[in-house]
Amino acid sequence: MPDLEQSLRDLTLAPYIVKAMALIGVRRRGGSNMFRHQLSTMAILLDYKIVDPVLLKAAVIHDLFEEAADMPGVTEEEIVNLDSDGPAVYALVMEVTIRVTDGVREPKTDYLLRIMTTGSQHART
Repeated sequence: MPDLEQSLRDLTLAPYIVKAMALIGVRRRGGSNMFRHQLSTMAILLDYKIVDPVLLKAAVIHDLFEEAADMPGVTEEEIVNLDSDGPAVYALVMEVTIRVTDGVREPKTDYLLRIMTTGSQHART
C-alpha cells in the first residue's frame, strides 16, 4: 500500500476546489448543497484509502458540467489546463456526467447501467 500521507502531500487539489466553488449555493434535488456533495464524494474515496489523484480531482468537480456548465471557467479548456492530470480528470468527469440528448436527461437507471457495463475502472469506482 502506498504511503497515504506522502500521496496526499503531493496532491494539488486547490485549482479543482476553486472550480467546484461554482457550485456553492446550488441545491441538489434532495435539497442538500452541491458544493458539499462534491467534497463529500472526495472524502468517501479518502475514507476507503483511495488516493489516485485523477479520481480525487474528478470527485471534486464530478457534477460541474451538469450543474454549472454555463458558469465562467467551466470549460474543457479550463479543466485540461489546470495541471498535468487535467486531461484525464476532464475525460473522467465527462464519462460520469449524465448525458442530455435533445433536451432530455439520461434516466438514472440508464446512466448507472452505462457506467457499470461500459465505464472505465475509474468511472466504476
